[in-house]
Amino acid sequence: MATIFLMVGLPGSGKTTEARRIEREQPALRFGEDDWILPLYGEVGIHDDARRDAIKALQWRVAVQAARLGVDVVLDWGAWSRSERDELRTRAVADGVELKLIYLDVPRDELARRQAARNAALPADTFHVTPEMLDEYWAVFEPPSADELT
Repeated sequence: MATIFLMVGLPGSGKTTEARRIEREQPALRFGEDDWILPLYGEVGIHDDARRDAIKALQWRVAVQAARLGVDVVLDWGAWSRSERDELRTRAVADGVELKLIYLDVPRDELARRQAARNAALPADTFHVTPEMLDEYWAVFEPPSADELT
């Protein structure tokens, strides 16, 4: 059975870089919600939970189908909360697929440094993250516990 890899981390932690590495080396099919925002809605980095939830629901369905066909999948989502990760683990069991979390643990100061560098040369499909936004994200992010990573 193929594996669905779930990237866990904040913006600037290296999720997309690691997801692309897995995509090449496994190989695997990679899905990121940010990759679909611009083509579907014409805006980069919109923070509309309903639209993002719809994208993730569709990506999950395709990921499960691919995994059942023997294709590894990488979900470049972030998965900031324990409850979201718990829900995805429950869904994976119900859907009969293997889910593996890939956590990118990066200190707050390093995230800020990376965000500043990224903002200075912002890729077209990426949104600007201000220091204030990073503070907000840091405050709500729930790092995975050791039991989630085994």
